[in-house]
Amino acid sequence: MTQRLEIEVVGRRTFLIGAGASLAMAAFLADLPALAQEPVRSIDEALKKVLGDTKPTESGITLEIPEIAENGNTVPFTLAVDSPMTDASHVKAVHVFASGNPQVGVASYNFTPASGKASVSSRMRLARTQDVVVVAELSDGKFLLGKRNVKVTIGGCGG
Repeated sequence: MTQRLEIEVVGRRTFLIGAGASLAMAAFLADLPALAQEPVRSIDEALKKVLGDTKPTESGITLEIPEIAENGNTVPFTLAVDSPMTDASHVKAVHVFASGNPQVGVASYNFTPASGKASVSSRMRLARTQDVVVVAELSDGKFLLGKRNVKVTIGGCGG
């Protein structure tokens, strides 16, 4: 008994969708070395990586986060940086760190003058009671720092 070989012709639309997906994946893989870097495990190391030798100013950042988090799995936060967001003076990036998590880097957000304002609302996971540190990188090379201690009562990995 012989087997029948069937050939399916791919349509133009299907081909274009596949080609577009391949290009998107290639762009993602181009950044893979940056994504595959060893995670930073201490807050001092993370701050040194962002700040270098620059000393940040401890003002200009509003960090709204509960003082006591009843569930460490989803801790809501809102942060805002005081900035005119003009071409001459704007926030380039904001980095959020949690000092007691196994990997201290929580998130990084990039901004442009077109963003209008430098503010973010999200949620994070906190493994235990710890400091949440926010560093804002300004267009003039200066840095702002904000910090808040959050007590985790349940749901974390060790309150």
